[in-house]
Amino acid sequence: MRVRYDFRLEDGRLIDHVVETDRESLPPTNKAAADWAELKHCQCSNCPLKASEYQYCPAAIDIQALVDTFRKEPAFQKVEVTVSTRERNYQKRTGLEEALRSLMGLILATSECPILSELRPMAMHHMPFATNEEFILRSVSIYLVQQYFKMRDDREPPDWDLKGLVERNRRLQLVNQALWQRIHGACEGDSNLKALLSFFSLASSVTFSLESQLQKLRQSFEAGEWNTPL
Repeated sequence: MRVRYDFRLEDGRLIDHVVETDRESLPPTNKAAADWAELKHCQCSNCPLKASEYQYCPAAIDIQALVDTFRKEPAFQKVEVTVSTRERNYQKRTGLEEALRSLMGLILATSECPILSELRPMAMHHMPFATNEEFILRSVSIYLVQQYFKMRDDREPPDWDLKGLVERNRRLQLVNQALWQRIHGACEGDSNLKALLSFFSLASSVTFSLESQLQKLRQSFEAGEWNTPL
């Protein structure tokens, strides 16, 4: 799936960024890769890759162009954003922080990083500007579908208790923290940094408060509102 983000900044500048969610491998490494993209620089504590085999962090290479583009931009400025896919378009006037969080999350979910690659199904069913409740619903739904297919294929016992989902997001938190440290010195403005922090908070909501988040969703599912004709 091809997803295009078009930004119109407050000063009238137009910036676009295209993401291919179903790419099979990494694009050729940019010869001008930033120093902060080297694997050994602020390497994630749970990274399974070895610096002797990989010169660059896959996730860092993926977000370098985006970080460079918005490195001087303040997070508070309002932007007009259009997200275009083959099926539909989305439009929203919002803060640059939210817009970048949405795009950065999509890029990271398509990464060849062994940990972030677990989010690939989320990228294939991307929802721009998702709220925390929508993120929880989509995360849980996709995870349970994965468990259903595991059960059908007799690969391993399904995890209906969502313990694996919580562990997955714990791993993601460590990655997010390391990425924030990586790009901190490369940013003059705070838009990239706050976008990553916002993305980090979504993963935290699964790790630390999944049960309470599910209870909120349960109220809507049991409110009887689904009996009302649409």
